[in-house]
Amino acid sequence: MSRKTGAVPARKKSKMRTSNWQFWAIIALPVIYAIVFAYIPMGGIVIAFKDYSIRKGIFGSDWVGLKYFKQFLTSTSSVTVIKNTVILGIYTLVVNFPIPILLAIGINEIRNKTYKKTIQMITYAPYFISVVVLVGMMMQMMDLRSGVINMILQKLGMNPINFFGDAGLFRSLYVWSGVWQTAGYSSIIYIAALSGVSPELQEAAIVDGATRIQRIIHVDIPCILPTIVIMLIFSCSNIVNIGMDKIYLMQNSLNTSVSEVISTFVYKVGVVNSNFGFSTAAGLFQSVVSFVLLVAVNQICKKLTETGLW
Repeated sequence: MSRKTGAVPARKKSKMRTSNWQFWAIIALPVIYAIVFAYIPMGGIVIAFKDYSIRKGIFGSDWVGLKYFKQFLTSTSSVTVIKNTVILGIYTLVVNFPIPILLAIGINEIRNKTYKKTIQMITYAPYFISVVVLVGMMMQMMDLRSGVINMILQKLGMNPINFFGDAGLFRSLYVWSGVWQTAGYSSIIYIAALSGVSPELQEAAIVDGATRIQRIIHVDIPCILPTIVIMLIFSCSNIVNIGMDKIYLMQNSLNTSVSEVISTFVYKVGVVNSNFGFSTAAGLFQSVVSFVLLVAVNQICKKLTETGLW
Protein backbone atom coordinates (compact mmCIF):
# COMPACT_ATOMS: atom_id res chain seq x y z
CA MET A 1 0.00 0.00 0.00
CA SER A 2 2.81 2.41 0.86
CA ARG A 3 4.42 1.89 -2.54
CA LYS A 4 1.19 2.61 -4.39
CA THR A 5 0.37 5.75 -2.43
CA GLY A 6 3.92 6.98 -2.99
CA ALA A 7 3.75 6.32 -6.73
CA VAL A 8 0.56 8.29 -7.37
CA PRO A 9 1.97 11.77 -6.55
CA ALA A 10 5.03 11.07 -8.67
CA ARG A 11 2.85 10.23 -11.66
CA LYS A 12 0.77 13.34 -11.13
CA LYS A 13 3.87 15.50 -11.01
CA SER A 14 5.22 14.00 -14.21
CA LYS A 15 1.87 14.53 -15.93
CA MET A 16 1.81 18.16 -14.78
CA ARG A 17 5.29 18.74 -16.14
CA THR A 18 4.36 17.09 -19.44
CA SER A 19 1.09 18.98 -19.81
CA ASN A 20 2.74 22.36 -19.07
CA TRP A 21 5.70 22.01 -21.44
CA GLN A 22 4.20 24.65 -23.78
CA PHE A 23 4.18 27.18 -20.95
CA TRP A 24 7.82 26.50 -20.07
CA ALA A 25 8.79 26.62 -23.74
CA ILE A 26 7.17 30.04 -24.12
CA ILE A 27 8.85 31.63 -21.09
CA ALA A 28 12.23 29.89 -21.54
CA LEU A 29 13.81 32.46 -23.87
CA PRO A 30 12.61 35.56 -21.94
CA VAL A 31 13.80 34.04 -18.65
CA ILE A 32 17.20 33.13 -20.10
CA TYR A 33 17.46 36.61 -21.62
CA ALA A 34 16.64 38.26 -18.29
CA ILE A 35 19.14 36.11 -16.40
CA VAL A 36 21.98 36.60 -18.88
CA PHE A 37 21.51 40.29 -19.68
CA ALA A 38 19.83 41.64 -16.51
CA TYR A 39 20.72 39.61 -13.43
CA ILE A 40 24.24 38.34 -14.14
CA PRO A 41 25.56 41.83 -15.10
CA MET A 42 24.27 43.15 -11.76
CA GLY A 43 27.39 41.65 -10.21
CA GLY A 44 29.33 44.37 -11.98
CA ILE A 45 28.05 47.03 -9.57
CA VAL A 46 31.01 46.15 -7.35
CA ILE A 47 33.06 48.25 -9.80
CA ALA A 48 31.44 51.33 -8.21
CA PHE A 49 33.41 50.58 -5.03
CA LYS A 50 36.75 49.85 -6.75
CA ASP A 51 39.40 51.70 -8.69
CA TYR A 52 38.70 49.44 -11.64
CA SER A 53 41.51 48.47 -13.98
CA ILE A 54 40.98 46.27 -17.03
CA ARG A 55 44.39 44.71 -16.47
CA LYS A 56 43.64 43.76 -12.84
CA GLY A 57 40.02 42.79 -13.41
CA ILE A 58 37.02 43.31 -11.16
CA PHE A 59 38.28 41.28 -8.18
CA GLY A 60 41.91 42.34 -8.52
CA SER A 61 41.25 46.09 -8.61
CA ASP A 62 41.86 48.18 -5.49
CA TRP A 63 38.91 48.76 -3.14
CA VAL A 64 38.08 52.47 -2.69
CA GLY A 65 34.74 52.24 -0.87
CA LEU A 66 32.44 55.25 -1.30
CA LYS A 67 35.07 57.45 -2.93
CA TYR A 68 33.31 57.77 -6.29
CA PHE A 69 29.90 58.32 -4.69
CA LYS A 70 31.28 61.24 -2.66
CA GLN A 71 32.99 62.58 -5.78
CA PHE A 72 29.78 62.34 -7.80
CA LEU A 73 27.60 64.00 -5.15
CA THR A 74 30.01 66.85 -4.35
CA SER A 75 31.55 67.89 -7.67
CA THR A 76 30.01 70.94 -9.37
CA SER A 77 29.48 69.19 -12.70
CA SER A 78 27.70 66.28 -11.04
CA VAL A 79 25.34 68.57 -9.13
CA THR A 80 24.42 70.26 -12.43
CA VAL A 81 23.83 66.86 -14.02
CA ILE A 82 21.53 65.75 -11.18
CA LYS A 83 19.65 69.05 -11.32
CA ASN A 84 19.15 68.76 -15.10
CA THR A 85 17.94 65.17 -14.72
CA VAL A 86 15.40 66.01 -12.00
CA ILE A 87 14.04 69.08 -13.82
CA LEU A 88 13.68 67.22 -17.12
CA GLY A 89 12.15 64.21 -15.37
CA ILE A 90 9.54 66.30 -13.53
CA TYR A 91 8.75 68.26 -16.70
CA THR A 92 8.28 64.99 -18.58
CA LEU A 93 6.05 63.58 -15.82
CA VAL A 94 3.84 66.67 -15.58
CA VAL A 95 3.26 66.79 -19.36
CA ASN A 96 3.51 63.16 -20.49
CA PHE A 97 1.41 61.55 -17.77
CA PRO A 98 -2.00 63.29 -18.07
CA ILE A 99 -2.11 63.68 -21.86
CA PRO A 100 -2.54 59.94 -22.64
CA ILE A 101 -5.38 59.81 -20.11
CA LEU A 102 -7.16 62.75 -21.74
CA LEU A 103 -6.53 61.26 -25.18
CA ALA A 104 -7.95 57.90 -24.10
CA ILE A 105 -11.07 59.54 -22.66
CA GLY A 106 -11.52 61.56 -25.86
CA ILE A 107 -11.15 58.49 -28.09
CA ASN A 108 -13.51 56.52 -25.86
CA GLU A 109 -16.19 59.21 -26.31
CA ILE A 110 -16.08 59.00 -30.12
CA ARG A 111 -19.14 57.12 -31.36
CA ASN A 112 -18.30 56.96 -35.08
CA LYS A 113 -16.22 53.76 -35.44
CA THR A 114 -14.48 54.82 -38.66
CA TYR A 115 -13.47 58.19 -37.23
CA LYS A 116 -12.41 56.51 -33.98
CA LYS A 117 -10.13 54.01 -35.74
CA THR A 118 -8.64 56.80 -37.86
CA ILE A 119 -7.77 58.87 -34.79
CA GLN A 120 -6.28 55.84 -33.09
CA MET A 121 -4.11 55.02 -36.10
CA ILE A 122 -2.88 58.63 -36.43
CA THR A 123 -1.98 58.87 -32.73
CA TYR A 124 -0.37 55.41 -32.54
CA ALA A 125 1.76 55.70 -35.69
CA PRO A 126 4.50 58.06 -34.35
CA TYR A 127 5.44 55.52 -31.68
CA PHE A 128 6.89 53.24 -34.34
CA ILE A 129 9.27 55.93 -35.63
CA SER A 130 12.77 55.30 -34.30
CA VAL A 131 14.36 57.92 -32.06
CA VAL A 132 17.13 58.50 -34.62
CA VAL A 133 14.60 59.23 -37.37
CA LEU A 134 12.53 61.43 -35.05
CA VAL A 135 15.49 63.59 -34.07
CA GLY A 136 16.56 63.76 -37.72
CA MET A 137 13.08 64.99 -38.69
CA MET A 138 13.20 67.61 -35.95
CA MET A 139 16.61 68.86 -37.10
CA GLN A 140 15.47 69.09 -40.70
CA MET A 141 12.22 70.87 -39.89
CA MET A 142 13.79 73.25 -37.36
CA ASP A 143 16.97 74.06 -39.24
CA LEU A 144 17.91 77.71 -38.85
CA ARG A 145 18.23 78.33 -42.60
CA SER A 146 16.30 75.68 -44.52
CA GLY A 147 13.86 74.35 -41.92
CA VAL A 148 10.16 74.44 -42.79
CA ILE A 149 9.20 75.99 -39.45
CA ASN A 150 11.69 78.86 -39.77
CA MET A 151 10.64 79.46 -43.38
CA ILE A 152 7.03 79.82 -42.20
CA LEU A 153 8.13 82.19 -39.43
CA GLN A 154 10.00 84.34 -41.95
CA LYS A 155 6.95 84.41 -44.23
CA LEU A 156 4.97 85.74 -41.27
CA GLY A 157 7.55 88.49 -40.74
CA MET A 158 9.19 86.90 -37.69
CA ASN A 159 12.87 86.20 -37.06
CA PRO A 160 14.10 82.59 -37.43
CA ILE A 161 14.69 80.64 -34.24
CA ASN A 162 17.76 78.51 -33.56
CA PHE A 163 15.79 75.73 -31.89
CA PHE A 164 18.69 73.36 -31.22
CA GLY A 165 21.11 76.17 -30.39
CA ASP A 166 18.91 77.78 -27.73
CA ALA A 167 19.44 76.03 -24.39
CA GLY A 168 16.16 77.42 -23.10
CA LEU A 169 14.19 75.49 -25.75
CA PHE A 170 15.88 72.13 -25.28
CA ARG A 171 13.63 70.76 -22.53
CA SER A 172 10.45 71.76 -24.33
CA LEU A 173 11.66 70.21 -27.59
CA TYR A 174 12.52 66.99 -25.78
CA VAL A 175 9.28 66.72 -23.81
CA TRP A 176 6.74 67.81 -26.45
CA SER A 177 8.30 65.72 -29.20
CA GLY A 178 8.02 62.82 -26.75
CA VAL A 179 4.33 63.61 -26.26
CA TRP A 180 3.76 63.51 -30.02
CA GLN A 181 5.59 60.20 -30.31
CA THR A 182 4.29 58.27 -27.29
CA ALA A 183 0.91 59.73 -26.25
CA GLY A 184 -1.13 57.53 -28.59
CA TYR A 185 0.65 54.32 -27.61
CA SER A 186 0.54 55.17 -23.89
CA SER A 187 -3.21 55.73 -24.10
CA ILE A 188 -3.84 52.08 -25.06
CA ILE A 189 -3.86 50.85 -21.47
CA TYR A 190 -6.36 53.54 -20.45
CA ILE A 191 -8.60 52.77 -23.43
CA ALA A 192 -8.55 49.12 -22.37
CA ALA A 193 -9.47 50.14 -18.81
CA LEU A 194 -12.30 52.35 -20.08
CA SER A 195 -13.71 49.45 -22.09
CA GLY A 196 -14.24 47.65 -18.78
CA VAL A 197 -16.45 50.39 -17.32
CA SER A 198 -19.89 48.95 -16.53
CA PRO A 199 -22.57 50.05 -19.06
CA GLU A 200 -25.10 49.93 -16.22
CA LEU A 201 -23.24 52.76 -14.46
CA GLN A 202 -23.30 54.84 -17.63
CA GLU A 203 -27.01 54.18 -18.13
CA ALA A 204 -27.79 55.04 -14.50
CA ALA A 205 -25.88 58.32 -14.85
CA ILE A 206 -27.79 59.16 -18.04
CA VAL A 207 -31.10 58.43 -16.31
CA ASP A 208 -30.05 60.75 -13.47
CA GLY A 209 -29.51 63.51 -16.03
CA ALA A 210 -25.70 63.58 -15.95
CA THR A 211 -24.02 65.36 -18.85
CA ARG A 212 -21.15 63.78 -20.80
CA ILE A 213 -18.56 65.71 -18.77
CA GLN A 214 -20.22 64.67 -15.52
CA ARG A 215 -20.22 61.03 -16.62
CA ILE A 216 -16.51 61.24 -17.39
CA ILE A 217 -15.74 62.83 -13.99
CA HIS A 218 -18.00 60.67 -11.82
CA VAL A 219 -18.09 57.35 -13.70
CA ASP A 220 -15.16 56.88 -16.10
CA ILE A 221 -12.31 58.37 -14.06
CA PRO A 222 -13.21 56.61 -10.76
CA CYS A 223 -13.41 53.28 -12.62
CA ILE A 224 -9.95 53.65 -14.20
CA LEU A 225 -8.39 55.27 -11.11
CA PRO A 226 -6.51 52.08 -10.05
CA THR A 227 -4.89 51.92 -13.50
CA ILE A 228 -3.99 55.62 -13.30
CA VAL A 229 -2.41 55.15 -9.87
CA ILE A 230 -0.30 52.17 -11.00
CA MET A 231 0.95 54.06 -14.05
CA LEU A 232 1.67 57.11 -11.88
CA ILE A 233 3.85 55.01 -9.57
CA PHE A 234 5.89 53.73 -12.51
CA SER A 235 6.17 57.22 -14.00
CA CYS A 236 7.35 58.78 -10.73
CA SER A 237 10.01 56.09 -10.32
CA ASN A 238 11.38 57.02 -13.75
CA ILE A 239 11.89 60.71 -12.96
CA VAL A 240 15.67 60.28 -12.77
CA ASN A 241 15.79 57.29 -15.11
CA ILE A 242 15.94 59.21 -18.39
CA GLY A 243 17.30 57.29 -21.38
CA MET A 244 20.38 58.64 -23.11
CA ASP A 245 19.58 57.91 -26.78
CA LYS A 246 17.31 60.86 -27.57
CA ILE A 247 19.14 63.24 -25.23
CA TYR A 248 22.49 62.36 -26.78
CA LEU A 249 21.19 62.81 -30.33
CA MET A 250 19.71 66.24 -29.51
CA GLN A 251 22.73 67.38 -27.53
CA ASN A 252 25.32 69.86 -28.79
CA SER A 253 27.84 72.30 -27.36
CA LEU A 254 25.23 75.08 -27.18
CA ASN A 255 22.68 73.26 -25.04
CA THR A 256 24.94 71.03 -22.90
CA SER A 257 24.30 73.21 -19.84
CA VAL A 258 20.72 71.90 -19.65
CA SER A 259 20.92 68.67 -21.67
CA GLU A 260 23.61 66.84 -19.70
CA VAL A 261 21.76 64.23 -17.63
CA ILE A 262 22.97 61.25 -15.59
CA SER A 263 22.67 58.75 -18.45
CA THR A 264 24.75 60.83 -20.90
CA PHE A 265 27.18 61.68 -18.10
CA VAL A 266 27.67 57.97 -17.35
CA TYR A 267 28.28 57.25 -21.04
CA LYS A 268 30.85 60.01 -21.46
CA VAL A 269 32.70 59.31 -18.22
CA GLY A 270 32.61 55.53 -18.51
CA VAL A 271 32.85 54.71 -22.21
CA VAL A 272 34.58 57.80 -23.61
CA ASN A 273 36.92 58.59 -20.70
CA SER A 274 37.24 54.98 -19.46
CA ASN A 275 36.60 55.97 -15.83
CA PHE A 276 34.52 52.87 -15.14
CA GLY A 277 34.38 53.10 -11.35
CA PHE A 278 33.06 56.66 -11.33
CA SER A 279 30.50 56.00 -14.10
CA THR A 280 29.26 52.84 -12.37
CA ALA A 281 28.83 54.78 -9.13
CA ALA A 282 26.77 57.41 -10.96
CA GLY A 283 24.63 54.74 -12.63
CA LEU A 284 24.11 52.91 -9.32
CA PHE A 285 23.08 56.18 -7.67
CA GLN A 286 20.49 56.64 -10.41
CA SER A 287 19.11 53.12 -9.90
CA VAL A 288 18.94 53.49 -6.11
CA VAL A 289 17.09 56.81 -6.36
CA SER A 290 14.62 55.26 -8.82
CA PHE A 291 13.99 52.36 -6.43
CA VAL A 292 13.51 54.71 -3.45
CA LEU A 293 11.04 56.79 -5.47
CA LEU A 294 9.16 53.65 -6.48
CA VAL A 295 8.79 52.49 -2.87
CA ALA A 296 7.94 55.97 -1.52
CA VAL A 297 5.33 56.81 -4.18
CA ASN A 298 3.82 53.33 -3.85
CA GLN A 299 3.37 53.80 -0.10
CA ILE A 300 1.86 57.27 -0.53
CA CYS A 301 -0.58 56.07 -3.20
CA LYS A 302 -1.51 53.06 -1.10
CA LYS A 303 -2.43 55.28 1.85
CA LEU A 304 -4.36 57.80 -0.25
CA THR A 305 -6.12 55.50 -2.71
CA GLU A 306 -5.64 51.97 -1.27
CA THR A 307 -4.05 51.00 -4.59
CA GLY A 308 -0.42 50.02 -4.97
CA LEU A 309 2.01 47.61 -6.56
CA TRP A 310 2.21 45.50 -3.41
